[in-house]
Amino acid sequence: MSVLAGKELRIVGFLCNWCSYGGADTAGTARAVQPTDLRIIRVPCSGRVNPLFVLKALINGADGVLVSGCHPRDCHYSAGNYYARRRLELLKDFLPVIGINPDRFEYTWVSASEGQRWKDVVTNFTNRIHALGPAPRWEDVPARYDRPEELIESIRPLGCGAHPSLPELKQAIKDALAEGLEGVLGWKQGFDAIHAEPVFMTTPEEVDSLIWGPFNVHNLAVYLPQYKGRKIGVVVKGCDSKGVVELLAENLISREDVKIFGMGCNGTVSLPRILAKLPEGAKIESCVGRGNKLTVTAGGQEYEMTMAEVAQDKCRLCTRPNAVLSDVFVGNPTVEPAAPADGRLPGLRFLDSLSLEERMGYWKGQMERCIACHACRGACPMCVCRDYCVSDTRDPAWVTQEDTVQQKLFFQLIHAQHLAGRCTGCTECERACPMDIPVFALKQQFGRMIQKIFSYGAGLDVKATPPLLTYQVEEPTIKEHDLA
Repeated sequence: MSVLAGKELRIVGFLCNWCSYGGADTAGTARAVQPTDLRIIRVPCSGRVNPLFVLKALINGADGVLVSGCHPRDCHYSAGNYYARRRLELLKDFLPVIGINPDRFEYTWVSASEGQRWKDVVTNFTNRIHALGPAPRWEDVPARYDRPEELIESIRPLGCGAHPSLPELKQAIKDALAEGLEGVLGWKQGFDAIHAEPVFMTTPEEVDSLIWGPFNVHNLAVYLPQYKGRKIGVVVKGCDSKGVVELLAENLISREDVKIFGMGCNGTVSLPRILAKLPEGAKIESCVGRGNKLTVTAGGQEYEMTMAEVAQDKCRLCTRPNAVLSDVFVGNPTVEPAAPADGRLPGLRFLDSLSLEERMGYWKGQMERCIACHACRGACPMCVCRDYCVSDTRDPAWVTQEDTVQQKLFFQLIHAQHLAGRCTGCTECERACPMDIPVFALKQQFGRMIQKIFSYGAGLDVKATPPLLTYQVEEPTIKEHDLA
């Protein structure tokens, strides 16, 4: 008989071996009356509880998840519960964005001698879950296919004209190649006038093909780890440079091996928005940018559009148009605007307007379109373990081969969780998605919580440590959770 056929609900508990599991054992030895809904999984330490454990349990049908470990300062492994506290606090704030009620998850501390406290913890948490009732099942939630269509207002002027300092930049790169650089990463024109493609420039002739402007959409920082140990250069926009800084902060590349070239950025375009203004299948013959207007010639006709109409959303809210870190900066810096009061991109703003059940339906509808191509992973400069990605492992099998909404969403959650505190907001994951799924909303939710709890922004300081890789004994912004 299914457990749901009776009064029990499916509650999963991850208990630290040294304290909380001992507390549960003490309560059992004392014959304390406890709810029978909890299925206990013993772990060496609360620090061993990967937030993905909790996410997987909740996505796969658990009605609630409880994590319990040693009290702070009493961890058997000295600091495991300090790391756990930061990860789990962040996870609790993340759950609503995918439609899961945060009250279905809790973490707390119980020592081996606190049998009575354990009884109170498990009883109170179980009562809370019963009050909420069985969790909504993905198969029962109606899918939503509507998308945010708003164009958010730019906080700074956006332009698309030729940069006057491009010849100076080319000369600086040629000089660096002559001084011993193996090559420099940049952009050149692609198969037509509105597409650019990355290029590894090793000769003066290749440098002459370098372009700079609204079509330089690729974040070239993604290629740097594969050149580790070689003396190379990279041309960056402001958002790209944050990826370089974060790679340096995590020692994924070496500072002495990379020379950074930059100029002020006036914004980049969303190619789908340009193509939407052209006849379907029309051959693009030319594109000219002047000021803030683009004139595209396609099929013998001219189509005029402004940057306000076709710019990427991230460029509209960009406060770092200049390289955060550079060895050679050419031309005048672009004026940096003040941070906006509302820095949410349309995907996250739309999600915030929905109820929990509607958010679950929204992700169900989006993940039905996902083809599991992992282009988002390939485009991310901070996703450096592609050959050893946890989502590809079969021992343990985090993601199965099943073509289900839950499996595809769980891959996105793995990606977002591993980028928590490390994502620089370049939105390459979303731009690269062939199905136009707003996957960056998951990363931005983590980024919003990281900023709120730890006042930290990734990619701004080479010497900074991502907040989930460190801790404080006393956390000024984290309130202890007490279920007793």
